[in-house]
Amino acid sequence: MDLSTLRYSQSHEWVHWNGDVATVGITDFAVSELTDLVFIDLPAVGSQVQAGTSCGEIESVKAVSDLNSPLSGEIVEINETLPDSLELLSESPFEAGWMIKIAPSDPSEIESLMDRAAYEKFCADHSH
Repeated sequence: MDLSTLRYSQSHEWVHWNGDVATVGITDFAVSELTDLVFIDLPAVGSQVQAGTSCGEIESVKAVSDLNSPLSGEIVEINETLPDSLELLSESPFEAGWMIKIAPSDPSEIESLMDRAAYEKFCADHSH
């Protein structure tokens, strides 16, 4: 996956847009911040999601974090293997560790997300 073609949200989700469906996951930065993931709760296929709102949960040994949808639309697929294979998130956050696929109701929302350079700057500005 070419990271420069992805778009990123401020809550550390990435979006890969193929013209029909947006694939969403969490970034390498988010995975490294969370550490020791123990559980993930993904939304149901067919459910409607709103941009910027929670659609699932990611639990690590130290915190529970929301999985926020970067786009509005319908969940068309979820990564069924992920809840039993959480190591995919650290081993391959941008490929095997994808989380959900959304059919966006307004694909132009993608334009409001950051590109990789802006996201890396955002992470640098917000790291502790």
